[in-house]
Amino acid sequence: MELNLVLVEPRIPQNTGNIARTCALTGARLHIVKPMGFEIDDRQLKRAGLDYWHLLDITYYDGLDDFFERNTGGVFRYFSTKAVNNYCDVVYPDKSYLVFGREDAGLPEDLLYRNKENCVRIPMIDHPDARSLNLSNSVAVGTYEVLRQWGFPELKNKGSLTKYTWSEGDNL
Repeated sequence: MELNLVLVEPRIPQNTGNIARTCALTGARLHIVKPMGFEIDDRQLKRAGLDYWHLLDITYYDGLDDFFERNTGGVFRYFSTKAVNNYCDVVYPDKSYLVFGREDAGLPEDLLYRNKENCVRIPMIDHPDARSLNLSNSVAVGTYEVLRQWGFPELKNKGSLTKYTWSEGDNL
């Protein structure tokens, strides 16, 4: 199964670093659509991703047109606070692309309008001060919903203790 996480014009290096770490540890591919609000060698970006960069499959694009030209045949889900559909109420098939916008502006409204059936939102409280979740948190929520639907393929599903051993019947 192929999961693709798309950041359109990310602005905050720590968010992108956290998302890169999520991609590295889940096997998702990361797509970054330029322009970015930072340089890719930014110290904060590297720090947020820690030592997982060698596990990362990342591709850069010179704008949305370049991204869409180079990625066809997938199913695109646009995450936005402006969407009507709940992110849990849609199916994520193989070759899904979860598309997230800028931290300060989200995705372009014309893109959302042209793809309204594929726009999804993460529910939040209804309050004027509640604008959106942090970008890296939103990406993690979306990523793990897809992986849950897929049965967490190729992911380690059980941990182990360092000083003790779980018994065969232990169910926590």
